[in-house]
Amino acid sequence: MGLLTILKRQKQKEREVRLLMLGLDNAGKTTVVKKFNGEEIDTISPTLGFNIKTLEYRGFKLNIWDIGGQTSLRSYWRNYFEQTDGLIWVVDSADRARLQDCKAELQQLLQQERLAGASLLVFANKQDIVGALTAEQIRAELGLDELSATKRHWRIEACSAFTGAGLAAGVDWVVQDIASRIFMHD
Repeated sequence: MGLLTILKRQKQKEREVRLLMLGLDNAGKTTVVKKFNGEEIDTISPTLGFNIKTLEYRGFKLNIWDIGGQTSLRSYWRNYFEQTDGLIWVVDSADRARLQDCKAELQQLLQQERLAGASLLVFANKQDIVGALTAEQIRAELGLDELSATKRHWRIEACSAFTGAGLAAGVDWVVQDIASRIFMHD
């Protein structure tokens, strides 16, 4: 019995999932976490560093690492890659001016060896804002269809962290995708 098998069995008993939530500053990462957890979202300030939320969801223990997205913090993202099961990339769908920066950062992340096995959920956030790009437009802008050539499991979900629309559908997908890979039956 190999080490990987032992680790998978241990994780299966715990049914614990590590999710890394990243994106550019002001994309709505903290708002997504708070809204999904049923917390107030009236006063949210930029994340300087990271927040960790642990919550029970459909029989799983989700450890969500919400990392600040300011330019000065992005070089520290790599410190959080270890043992990540799922990467949630949050995009401000109303911020057309920074989409190329958003694409470049995501592409850099997807080349990281320690994130190679992580499921990717892209939240096309701020769909409640007039003029926001649709999930399909974000998909095209970020070049997500190119990921089909890789073995990476991914999905894009339109959402609004403000209203909560689309959050459960996205988290359902990422948890089920991770479960199908990690918590398999021997």
